[in-house]
Amino acid sequence: MMNTHSAARLQVKDLVKAFDTPDGSLPVLDHISFSLNAGEIVTIVGASGSGKTTLLRMIAGLDTPDSGQLLLNGHAITKPGPDRAMIFQQFGLMPWLNVRDNVNFGMHVLGLSDEERQARTADAIERVGLKGFETFLPKNLSGGMQQRVGIARALAVRPDVLLCDEPFAAVDAMTRQVMQTDLLNIVTAQGTTALLVTHDIEEALFLGDRVLVFSSRPARLIHEFQVPVPKPRQHEVRTTAQFQDLRGQVWSLLQNQARELI
Repeated sequence: MMNTHSAARLQVKDLVKAFDTPDGSLPVLDHISFSLNAGEIVTIVGASGSGKTTLLRMIAGLDTPDSGQLLLNGHAITKPGPDRAMIFQQFGLMPWLNVRDNVNFGMHVLGLSDEERQARTADAIERVGLKGFETFLPKNLSGGMQQRVGIARALAVRPDVLLCDEPFAAVDAMTRQVMQTDLLNIVTAQGTTALLVTHDIEEALFLGDRVLVFSSRPARLIHEFQVPVPKPRQHEVRTTAQFQDLRGQVWSLLQNQARELI
Protein backbone atom coordinates (compact mmCIF):
# COMPACT_ATOMS: atom_id res chain seq x y z
CA MET A 1 0.00 0.00 0.00
CA MET A 2 1.33 3.43 -0.92
CA ASN A 3 2.04 5.86 1.91
CA THR A 4 -0.44 8.73 1.71
CA HIS A 5 -0.44 9.92 5.32
CA SER A 6 -2.52 13.13 5.60
CA ALA A 7 -0.01 14.78 7.94
CA ALA A 8 2.95 14.07 5.68
CA ARG A 9 5.75 16.58 5.29
CA LEU A 10 5.67 16.20 1.48
CA GLN A 11 2.73 14.97 -0.59
CA VAL A 12 2.85 14.09 -4.28
CA LYS A 13 -0.69 13.66 -5.58
CA ASP A 14 -1.61 12.20 -8.97
CA LEU A 15 1.27 13.94 -10.74
CA VAL A 16 1.32 13.99 -14.54
CA LYS A 17 4.01 15.49 -16.77
CA ALA A 18 4.77 15.39 -20.49
CA PHE A 19 7.25 17.28 -22.64
CA ASP A 20 6.59 18.76 -26.06
CA THR A 21 8.91 17.40 -28.77
CA PRO A 22 9.07 17.89 -32.57
CA ASP A 23 7.30 14.52 -32.85
CA GLY A 24 4.54 15.35 -30.39
CA SER A 25 4.00 14.96 -26.66
CA LEU A 26 6.40 12.75 -24.67
CA PRO A 27 4.76 11.42 -21.47
CA VAL A 28 7.20 11.37 -18.55
CA LEU A 29 5.22 10.93 -15.31
CA ASP A 30 1.96 8.99 -15.22
CA HIS A 31 -0.22 9.75 -12.17
CA ILE A 32 2.48 9.50 -9.50
CA SER A 33 1.33 9.60 -5.86
CA PHE A 34 3.31 9.12 -2.64
CA SER A 35 4.25 11.02 0.52
CA LEU A 36 7.12 11.54 2.95
CA ASN A 37 6.70 11.87 6.68
CA ALA A 38 8.90 14.17 8.73
CA GLY A 39 12.35 12.70 9.34
CA GLU A 40 11.88 9.95 6.75
CA ILE A 41 14.33 9.08 3.99
CA VAL A 42 12.65 7.80 0.83
CA THR A 43 14.59 6.66 -2.22
CA ILE A 44 13.40 6.24 -5.79
CA VAL A 45 14.95 3.74 -8.16
CA GLY A 46 14.16 3.33 -11.83
CA ALA A 47 15.65 3.13 -15.28
CA SER A 48 17.41 6.07 -16.88
CA GLY A 49 14.90 8.46 -18.41
CA SER A 50 12.05 7.33 -16.16
CA GLY A 51 11.32 10.85 -14.92
CA LYS A 52 13.10 10.74 -11.56
CA THR A 53 15.03 13.98 -12.04
CA THR A 54 11.96 15.67 -13.53
CA LEU A 55 10.05 14.80 -10.38
CA LEU A 56 12.76 16.31 -8.17
CA ARG A 57 12.83 19.47 -10.27
CA MET A 58 9.09 19.90 -9.79
CA ILE A 59 9.35 19.42 -6.04
CA ALA A 60 12.19 21.96 -6.05
CA GLY A 61 9.90 24.39 -7.89
CA LEU A 62 12.10 24.45 -11.01
CA ASP A 63 9.44 22.88 -13.23
CA THR A 64 5.65 22.54 -13.10
CA PRO A 65 3.39 19.49 -13.48
CA ASP A 66 0.72 19.29 -16.14
CA SER A 67 -1.74 18.11 -13.51
CA GLY A 68 -1.76 16.87 -9.94
CA GLN A 69 -0.58 18.49 -6.72
CA LEU A 70 2.66 18.96 -4.82
CA LEU A 71 2.22 19.94 -1.17
CA LEU A 72 4.90 20.80 1.36
CA ASN A 73 3.63 21.08 4.93
CA GLY A 74 0.13 21.27 3.43
CA HIS A 75 0.93 24.20 1.11
CA ALA A 76 1.15 24.02 -2.68
CA ILE A 77 4.62 24.16 -4.20
CA THR A 78 4.61 26.85 -6.89
CA LYS A 79 8.21 28.11 -6.95
CA PRO A 80 11.66 27.47 -5.48
CA GLY A 81 12.16 28.22 -1.80
CA PRO A 82 14.62 27.74 1.06
CA ASP A 83 12.34 25.08 2.55
CA ARG A 84 13.83 22.75 -0.09
CA ALA A 85 17.49 22.17 -0.87
CA MET A 86 18.93 20.06 -3.67
CA ILE A 87 22.13 18.07 -4.02
CA PHE A 88 22.95 17.55 -7.70
CA GLN A 89 24.84 14.85 -9.63
CA GLN A 90 27.51 17.38 -10.49
CA PHE A 91 28.96 19.38 -7.66
CA GLY A 92 27.55 22.78 -8.70
CA LEU A 93 30.06 24.74 -6.64
CA MET A 94 31.14 28.28 -7.41
CA PRO A 95 34.80 27.84 -8.37
CA TRP A 96 35.84 31.32 -7.20
CA LEU A 97 34.53 30.73 -3.65
CA ASN A 98 36.30 28.66 -1.03
CA VAL A 99 34.64 25.89 0.97
CA ARG A 100 33.39 28.20 3.73
CA ASP A 101 31.92 30.73 1.29
CA ASN A 102 30.29 28.05 -0.89
CA VAL A 103 28.52 26.62 2.17
CA ASN A 104 27.59 30.06 3.48
CA PHE A 105 26.23 31.31 0.16
CA GLY A 106 22.93 29.43 0.22
CA MET A 107 21.84 30.99 3.51
CA HIS A 108 21.79 34.62 2.39
CA VAL A 109 18.09 34.38 1.47
CA LEU A 110 17.15 33.20 4.97
CA GLY A 111 17.57 36.56 6.69
CA LEU A 112 19.92 35.12 9.30
CA SER A 113 22.45 37.17 11.21
CA ASP A 114 26.11 36.89 10.24
CA GLU A 115 26.76 35.03 13.49
CA GLU A 116 24.05 32.44 12.79
CA ARG A 117 25.25 31.88 9.23
CA GLN A 118 28.82 31.43 10.44
CA ALA A 119 27.70 28.98 13.11
CA ARG A 120 25.64 26.94 10.65
CA THR A 121 28.48 26.98 8.13
CA ALA A 122 31.01 25.72 10.66
CA ASP A 123 28.61 23.03 11.90
CA ALA A 124 27.81 21.76 8.38
CA ILE A 125 31.48 21.70 7.35
CA GLU A 126 32.36 19.70 10.44
CA ARG A 127 29.47 17.28 9.91
CA VAL A 128 30.70 16.39 6.40
CA GLY A 129 34.29 15.93 7.58
CA LEU A 130 35.84 19.02 5.96
CA LYS A 131 37.01 20.88 9.04
CA GLY A 132 40.44 22.30 8.20
CA PHE A 133 39.58 22.75 4.50
CA GLU A 134 37.49 25.91 4.92
CA THR A 135 39.80 28.10 2.81
CA PHE A 136 40.34 25.61 -0.03
CA LEU A 137 38.96 26.36 -3.49
CA PRO A 138 36.98 23.61 -5.25
CA LYS A 139 39.80 23.02 -7.77
CA ASN A 140 42.03 21.95 -4.89
CA LEU A 141 39.58 19.31 -3.64
CA SER A 142 38.92 15.76 -4.80
CA GLY A 143 35.58 14.92 -6.39
CA GLY A 144 34.35 13.34 -3.18
CA MET A 145 35.34 16.38 -1.15
CA GLN A 146 33.62 18.70 -3.61
CA GLN A 147 30.41 16.73 -3.23
CA ARG A 148 30.77 16.95 0.54
CA VAL A 149 30.78 20.74 0.13
CA GLY A 150 27.54 20.47 -1.84
CA ILE A 151 26.01 18.35 0.92
CA ALA A 152 27.17 20.81 3.58
CA ARG A 153 25.68 23.72 1.62
CA ALA A 154 22.31 21.97 1.43
CA LEU A 155 22.31 20.93 5.09
CA ALA A 156 23.27 24.41 6.32
CA VAL A 157 19.97 25.77 4.99
CA ARG A 158 18.18 23.22 7.22
CA PRO A 159 15.47 22.57 4.64
CA ASP A 160 12.15 20.90 5.35
CA VAL A 161 12.98 18.47 2.53
CA LEU A 162 16.41 17.57 1.17
CA LEU A 163 16.31 16.53 -2.51
CA CYS A 164 19.17 14.38 -3.83
CA ASP A 165 19.65 13.71 -7.55
CA GLU A 166 22.09 10.79 -7.76
CA PRO A 167 24.49 12.68 -5.50
CA PHE A 168 27.29 10.11 -5.69
CA ALA A 169 27.20 9.31 -9.41
CA ALA A 170 30.36 11.31 -10.13
CA VAL A 171 32.62 9.67 -7.52
CA ASP A 172 34.40 6.31 -7.48
CA ALA A 173 32.82 3.21 -5.95
CA MET A 174 34.80 3.24 -2.70
CA THR A 175 34.19 6.94 -2.09
CA ARG A 176 30.52 6.42 -2.92
CA GLN A 177 30.05 3.83 -0.19
CA VAL A 178 31.82 5.96 2.41
CA MET A 179 29.73 8.99 1.48
CA GLN A 180 26.51 6.99 1.53
CA THR A 181 27.22 6.03 5.14
CA ASP A 182 28.18 9.58 6.05
CA LEU A 183 25.08 11.09 4.43
CA LEU A 184 22.82 8.58 6.14
CA ASN A 185 24.34 9.30 9.54
CA ILE A 186 24.21 13.09 9.08
CA VAL A 187 20.63 13.19 7.78
CA THR A 188 19.45 10.78 10.48
CA ALA A 189 21.18 12.77 13.23
CA GLN A 190 19.58 16.01 12.04
CA GLY A 191 16.16 14.42 11.58
CA THR A 192 16.11 15.68 8.00
CA THR A 193 13.37 14.56 5.61
CA ALA A 194 15.03 13.45 2.37
CA LEU A 195 14.06 12.22 -1.08
CA LEU A 196 16.84 10.64 -3.15
CA VAL A 197 16.78 9.27 -6.70
CA THR A 198 19.31 6.76 -7.97
CA HIS A 199 20.00 4.00 -10.48
CA ASP A 200 21.81 2.02 -7.78
CA ILE A 201 19.58 -0.55 -6.06
CA GLU A 202 22.00 -1.09 -3.16
CA GLU A 203 22.26 2.65 -2.61
CA ALA A 204 18.47 2.97 -2.59
CA LEU A 205 18.10 0.19 -0.02
CA PHE A 206 21.02 1.29 2.15
CA LEU A 207 19.81 4.87 2.47
CA GLY A 208 16.05 4.52 2.38
CA ASP A 209 13.41 3.87 5.01
CA ARG A 210 11.28 3.12 1.98
CA VAL A 211 12.19 2.45 -1.66
CA LEU A 212 9.82 3.45 -4.45
CA VAL A 213 10.26 1.58 -7.72
CA PHE A 214 9.36 3.49 -10.88
CA SER A 215 8.45 1.86 -14.17
CA SER A 216 10.09 2.81 -17.43
CA ARG A 217 8.83 6.01 -19.04
CA PRO A 218 6.17 7.17 -18.60
CA ALA A 219 6.96 6.55 -14.96
CA ARG A 220 4.40 4.87 -12.76
CA LEU A 221 4.94 3.92 -9.14
CA ILE A 222 4.82 0.14 -9.44
CA HIS A 223 5.93 -0.93 -5.98
CA GLU A 224 6.95 0.37 -2.57
CA PHE A 225 9.35 -1.52 -0.31
CA GLN A 226 9.74 -0.94 3.40
CA VAL A 227 13.38 -1.40 4.43
CA PRO A 228 13.24 -3.09 7.87
CA VAL A 229 16.94 -2.62 8.55
CA PRO A 230 17.60 -0.66 11.76
CA LYS A 231 19.75 2.45 11.89
CA PRO A 232 22.55 3.27 12.21
CA ARG A 233 23.56 1.19 9.20
CA GLN A 234 27.07 0.23 8.24
CA HIS A 235 28.44 -1.09 4.96
CA GLU A 236 28.33 -4.70 6.22
CA VAL A 237 24.52 -4.71 6.24
CA ARG A 238 24.66 -5.10 2.46
CA THR A 239 25.89 -8.69 2.86
CA THR A 240 22.98 -9.85 5.02
CA ALA A 241 20.37 -12.24 3.66
CA GLN A 242 17.58 -9.76 4.38
CA PHE A 243 19.27 -6.99 2.41
CA GLN A 244 20.15 -9.25 -0.51
CA ASP A 245 16.61 -10.61 -0.65
CA LEU A 246 15.24 -7.07 -0.96
CA ARG A 247 17.85 -6.29 -3.59
CA GLY A 248 16.72 -9.32 -5.59
CA GLN A 249 13.08 -8.27 -5.42
CA VAL A 250 13.83 -4.75 -6.66
CA TRP A 251 16.13 -6.09 -9.38
CA SER A 252 13.41 -8.47 -10.59
CA LEU A 253 10.91 -5.63 -10.93
CA LEU A 254 13.38 -3.49 -12.88
CA GLN A 255 14.32 -6.42 -15.11
CA ASN A 256 10.66 -6.95 -15.97
CA GLN A 257 10.37 -3.29 -16.90
CA ALA A 258 13.43 -3.59 -19.15
CA ARG A 259 11.97 -6.63 -20.91
CA GLU A 260 8.80 -4.69 -21.73
CA LEU A 261 10.93 -2.26 -23.75
CA ILE A 262 12.58 -4.98 -25.86
